[in-house]
Amino acid sequence: MALTLPTRIEVSRLGWAAYALAGLTVALDQLSKAWFLSLHLGPAERLPVLPPIFYLSSVANDGVSFGLLKAHNGPMRWVLVGLALVVAGALADYARKTTRPLIAAALGLIIGGAVGNNLIDRVRFGSVVDFLDFSGLYFPWVFNVADSAITVGVVLLIADLYFAQKKA
Repeated sequence: MALTLPTRIEVSRLGWAAYALAGLTVALDQLSKAWFLSLHLGPAERLPVLPPIFYLSSVANDGVSFGLLKAHNGPMRWVLVGLALVVAGALADYARKTTRPLIAAALGLIIGGAVGNNLIDRVRFGSVVDFLDFSGLYFPWVFNVADSAITVGVVLLIADLYFAQKKA
C-alpha cells in the first residue's frame, strides 16, 4: 500500500490568522529575549523596573513549566524539543480547520509560545530564557512573553469551551 499525500492542503481564513498570530508571538518573544540578553545581567542580578513589584531577572530554565522536570542540557532537552515539534505540528493542523475565532487566537498563541520557548530557546541555548519577575506580587516564578502567550491561549481555550457549552 502506497502512502498518498494530499495534493493541496486547505487552510481556513481563521487558520491563517492563527498562523499569523503564532508568527507574531514568536517574533515578540525572541525580540524581547534578544533585548533582555543585551543587558548582560548575571544570574544573581535583578534590575528594578517597578520596585518592589516588577524586576528583570536572568533565569535559564532548563525544565518545563515553572522549572519542573529539569533537563540539565542532557537528553531531556531534545525530548522537550521533539515534544514541542509534535505539539506545535498537531495544533497547527487543528488550526488550519478552525472556524471559531477564539480557538484560532488560542491556538496561535499556544503554537507561538511553544515554538519560541521549547523549540528555539532549547535549540539555541539549551534552556528557556526567562526574565519577567513579578515576585513583589508574591508570584514566585520568572517567565517570558512565550509563557504569557501559552497561558493566555489556554485561558482562551477554556473560555471557548465554556461559551460553546452555554450556547448548546
